[in-house]
Amino acid sequence: MELLRLENIGKRFGGVTALRDGNLIVSGGEVHLLLGENGAGKSTLVKIAAGIVERDSGRMLWKGSEASFRSPAEAAALGVAMVHQESLLAPHLTVAENIYLGREERSRFGWVNRGMILEQARRVIEQHQFPLDPDARVGSLSPAGKQLVEICRAVCHGSSLLIFDEPTSSLSHSETEQVFRIVRALKARGMGIVYITHRMDELRAIGDRVTVLRDGVTVHSGALADIPTDRLITHMVGRDVAAIYEREHLPGGEPLLELRNVSVKASRLSNISLSLRSGEITGMAGLIGAGRTELCRAIFGIDPIDSGEIRIAGRPVSIRSPREAVRHGIAFVTEDRQISGLALRLPIAANMTLANTERISPFGMLNLTEQNRESEALGRKLRLKAASTAQLAGTLSGGNQQKVVIAKWLFRQARIFLFDEPTRGIDIGAKTEVFEIMSELARSGAAILMVSSELPEVVQVADRILVMRQGSISGELPHGATQEQIMRLAVMESAA
Repeated sequence: MELLRLENIGKRFGGVTALRDGNLIVSGGEVHLLLGENGAGKSTLVKIAAGIVERDSGRMLWKGSEASFRSPAEAAALGVAMVHQESLLAPHLTVAENIYLGREERSRFGWVNRGMILEQARRVIEQHQFPLDPDARVGSLSPAGKQLVEICRAVCHGSSLLIFDEPTSSLSHSETEQVFRIVRALKARGMGIVYITHRMDELRAIGDRVTVLRDGVTVHSGALADIPTDRLITHMVGRDVAAIYEREHLPGGEPLLELRNVSVKASRLSNISLSLRSGEITGMAGLIGAGRTELCRAIFGIDPIDSGEIRIAGRPVSIRSPREAVRHGIAFVTEDRQISGLALRLPIAANMTLANTERISPFGMLNLTEQNRESEALGRKLRLKAASTAQLAGTLSGGNQQKVVIAKWLFRQARIFLFDEPTRGIDIGAKTEVFEIMSELARSGAAILMVSSELPEVVQVADRILVMRQGSISGELPHGATQEQIMRLAVMESAA
């Protein structure tokens, strides 16, 4: 049964066209993949279906009848629910309270019947075999657990169509498999699933049909089995897939950053020794929890080191805070750009110049004209897609937000870059642009550490690969190493 049909959907936000000709057809009992670069219009299209955004043109049919959802509550009442990439749950409430938030059972005196809510939530959780405790606080759950609570909210309210927006972007492999199992079970019950992802390795594991958007237009729709992955990527980016990860690998120069037997007890880092050389991209791989992010935090002065030595350009330094790290020319592009990378409610221009405002503040007064000039130049250099640098950073797509974070450190003229999961949550076209920026930085003499859970990216981009396991470096591999070699070091006690 056809559930949702979106035809020739158009939507503008001010001077920016998000959708020009968006089309999507979803039936019950299928997982329909929605692909496209950041800014292609995917999120806008599904938000229209979920009642979050109103369309400007085109038409929507729900179960064969004309429809126009004016709010998420109206869409949910008719059977459309959405699981967002960023959790919208109340962390101080329990799992059961979140599942029934806004739909609580009340007594005739208006009191919320918490016992009944708890019992209803327990039945739903047991019915779907979700590994959840209905009485647990949501704030204590893992990212995968929070995703399951969002799914529970949808299924317990009788949804026919469930929209997933990047559900596995921050999940481990085992957590991802758990989400897949649940998606397959919902599909078997006849639900329609719209599934947005940038992880190309997920497609064949979960999808039945696929629709591709590019620049606000649907450019392909059909059965997933009928199209190879490289053709999908070509539809997404508008160019041949062969050029996406290619870069020239050059030998590194002098060490810009060295760690000698660095240990951090609080994050269980032990005797870390490494060097980051000028002109080189050093990849860092390892399983989740191996200590890669913790190492970046220690280098950047967020977590103080307990022993060992840090050297910059051959000289010992003491880095006890991010401010001191920045003064020494270190930049940290964090994996959670929306939390610690950007000020989402400030304009692009303010974000780009935030780490070096003194450069454009003669006599302590911020020169807004100079700020705009510098930020516009950085935007052109990084091919930023935005109406202007006055646009709020929080309104940008994931890939463009990442460019703003990088621009901030370019404006600071940093020479040592720590990239922690730089391509998480961005599309394959934006990934290419990020890799091009990193390559250009390396060519200019910067030293780069690239932490990534995407082994194909590490293999293709890095000039040299370090592997971490349980807070220590278990080995080093040259460019050309295989994914199997990396995984062997990631799970072994030490290098063979």
